[in-house]
Amino acid sequence: MEVKVKQIDKFKFSIEARSHSVISDQPTENGGEDAGMTPPELMLASLGSCAEFYAVQYLRTRKLEDRGVEVTVTAEKLMQPARLGNFRIHVTCPAELSAEQTEGLRCSVHHCLIHNTLLSAPSVEIELAVGEPSLP
Repeated sequence: MEVKVKQIDKFKFSIEARSHSVISDQPTENGGEDAGMTPPELMLASLGSCAEFYAVQYLRTRKLEDRGVEVTVTAEKLMQPARLGNFRIHVTCPAELSAEQTEGLRCSVHHCLIHNTLLSAPSVEIELAVGEPSLP
């Protein structure tokens, strides 16, 4: 998997993956134009859309109603070091489910790739290419 991030202007960036792109920016009070979600909001969006995928997939494979499923993700900004923490994923499922189906839905959402990545601290390597031209 790979995404490429390119500066458009100031703090506005184009994020590209395969044939798709989204804009990330900062709010005006942080010097941006508020033209897109901030990086932390994109992280919450990634977690939420992954959780929603697993919820809808669970319901569809069991031929249960999947329309109207919504996920809200919240997190707190923590310090030392600055980071997000205390994530909360709230799944709303308008369909009536049995206790067994409700537990199955909960287990399915727990299989979310992003959720599991956050639970097992990944290694992150940073490489700098200073003074080199960008690749096309």
